[in-house]
Amino acid sequence: MSSTSLLGIVGCGLMGRGIAQIAIQGGIPVILHDSRPGGAEEARTAIGATLQKLADKGKIGAQDVADACARLSVASALADLAPCTTVIEAIVEKLDVKQELFRQLEAVVGPDCILATNTSSLSVTAIAAACKTPGRVAGFHFFSPVPLMKIVEVIAGPLTDAPVADQLVAIARQMKHTPVRASDTPGFIVNHAGRGYLTESLRILGESIAPHPEVDRILRQAAGFRMGPFELLDLTGLDVSQPVMESIYDQYYQEPRFRPSPIARQRLAAGLLGRKSQRGFYRYEDGQKQDVAEAAVPPRTSTPVWLGAADAAAFPAVSELGDQLGAARDTGARPADGSLCLVLPVGQDATSCTVAAQLDPSRTVALDPLFLAGRRTLMTTPLTATAFRDAAHGLFASDGVPVSVVRDSAGLVCQRVVATIVNIGADIAQQGIATPEDIDKAVTLGLGYPKGPLAMGDALGAASILRILDGLFDFYRDPRYRPSPWLKRRAMLGVSLLTPDN
Repeated sequence: MSSTSLLGIVGCGLMGRGIAQIAIQGGIPVILHDSRPGGAEEARTAIGATLQKLADKGKIGAQDVADACARLSVASALADLAPCTTVIEAIVEKLDVKQELFRQLEAVVGPDCILATNTSSLSVTAIAAACKTPGRVAGFHFFSPVPLMKIVEVIAGPLTDAPVADQLVAIARQMKHTPVRASDTPGFIVNHAGRGYLTESLRILGESIAPHPEVDRILRQAAGFRMGPFELLDLTGLDVSQPVMESIYDQYYQEPRFRPSPIARQRLAAGLLGRKSQRGFYRYEDGQKQDVAEAAVPPRTSTPVWLGAADAAAFPAVSELGDQLGAARDTGARPADGSLCLVLPVGQDATSCTVAAQLDPSRTVALDPLFLAGRRTLMTTPLTATAFRDAAHGLFASDGVPVSVVRDSAGLVCQRVVATIVNIGADIAQQGIATPEDIDKAVTLGLGYPKGPLAMGDALGAASILRILDGLFDFYRDPRYRPSPWLKRRAMLGVSLLTPDN
């Protein structure tokens, strides 16, 4: 990047301040402007205080603070941004307001100045449409808090000139952030890819498969997510999350994969926002979540366990686990009277497995064979007797690994949620919104998932993900579960979901 580069930032709220901070720390001179009188000066003071705190903690040196602050100046009028080579707007999320600002900026800055929008939900193309030179306009979407979230989406609209996006990539790298490129589409990469985790979890809750604390425990401990979906909704607040879910659903013309839940809308109307209202899916006292106790583990019994030969062959890890736990095994071709019948569904529900194998539904319990570490998930049929449910629970929890018991559901919990996430990520690649590598990079840095959606699919195997989705689609007849062509073709070819088209 040229040493003569000068960055203007319009909007000195939380996002504008964060962008300015990482810019000046990266050696880029910045001019701040805010429409509110005194707003830019307040921001400069606050940024200086933040840098001083970092110095007091030994994270940066005193000279670093002085050098960074020397790069930060304030513009009292928009016209003072005339010398800027790039201007980033970080103002209110209203299309008409952003369009008017960009019209005004075009009358001020030079013909080669890049105009970037930090919008998270609006169309970059629509913002650019207000400009005489839309080719200079691109999205530059940072995440809050900017200094800690090391990801930025560089969004090109259909009229964005290629060098504009290239220059924003270079600026991001000088700011010590990781840039990912995306085409202009609702949700870009991160907010688009994040639809599966929340909407599918809400759907599971809506079907009474498991209460929300159990869903959170399963997805944290068995699937490895940092936060459960309902903990995450409480953290962000339904006043933020629900409008985003509805907006992306509507912008995609009611695409079933993104369908929101009436549960979230109802809770929003009730003011159950989460941490900010002290009550959401959980209750909070002094900012601390009040945990919901788990049910006690039933005592272990000597009930014999029967596992079909096909399941035993397909999932040897389950047979090995049974041996490690010292389970009494029923090795007959058919289960003996009094034996617990264990089934291992992939994309199916316990009832379907029970009927297909002609088992006694009152003695049948399903175990998720794909997620055995951290937490195990058992699933009952509508007719499973309490004694057999408890026998399975007591056995599979006997080594200290926690166990969740859920109601009948095609795909249990982890399978459903993970397959939905993978499928959406695969379709982002199929649409050409971003490269497979950038999709996974954006999701791991922007959402904190244990893996990107495509790597997550590879970990289970594309064929397994396809099997889960096919099972969900067959059971629900809901197009939300139709597999992406990207996923289907790579599963058929036996290659990684990160494999780009040749």
